Amino acid sequence: MTYSGAVKVGGPADVHELPDLMISKVAVGPMDNNAYLLRCRATDEQLLIDAANDAGTLLTLIGDDGIASVVTTHQHGDHWQALAEVVAATGARTYAGRDDAEGIPVPTDVLVDDGDTIRVGRVELTARHLVGHTPGSIALVYDDPHGHPHVFTGDCLFPGGPGRTTRPEDFASLMSGLEAKVFVLPDETWIYPGHGNDTTLGAERPHLGVWHERGW
Repeated sequence: MTYSGAVKVGGPADVHELPDLMISKVAVGPMDNNAYLLRCRATDEQLLIDAANDAGTLLTLIGDDGIASVVTTHQHGDHWQALAEVVAATGARTYAGRDDAEGIPVPTDVLVDDGDTIRVGRVELTARHLVGHTPGSIALVYDDPHGHPHVFTGDCLFPGGPGRTTRPEDFASLMSGLEAKVFVLPDETWIYPGHGNDTTLGAERPHLGVWHERGW
C-alpha cells in the first residue's frame, strides 16, 4: 500500500519503503507522539527516533532484531517517556542534541552537534541543530541518493507552521534555522514531524511569509 504517514494511537504502523531505508511510523501516548523506526535494507540495522511513550508498542515494532541506537529529537518529556525501558531492553546507544541532553533523564551516550552524522547500517543521517522550540532540538536529514531528501523534524516543523515557541526571539531563531538548514532543500523533501501527519517542503514553503507575519 502507498505510504500516507497518517497513523493513530493503537493502530498499525505505516511503512515508507525507500530503496535503501525502511521507515516505520507509529503514534503513541496521550499526546499522539510519532515514533519512527529506521531500518537499513542492506544490513538490517535499526535506529529509533523518539522513544516517546508506550514501550510495549515500540519494542513490538522493533522486533527480535533490536536497535543499535535511539535518537531523542529534543528534551520535552512527551518525547522520552519510553526511553529508559527501550534502552534497558535493547542496549541501544542514545543520541541527543548537546544543548538538550541535560533535560533528558536517561544518559546520552553521544552528544550531537549541527552537521554531525548518525549512521544506521550503511545509511547516513545528518543532524541539524535548530534553536527555538528548545535550545538543543535536532532534525535528522536523510538525503536519499535515489530520490528526494527526508527530514525528521521533531517538534520544529509541522504542517502549517513551526513548532511552539514562547518568546519572539525564540520564534525568530527557529524560523532562521529552518530557513537556513531545512528550507534550502527541494520542494519534494518529505517532512516527518513529532506529532500528526507528514508534509513536504513544497506544501509549506508558500506560507513562510504568513508565519513570519503572525509570529508563530
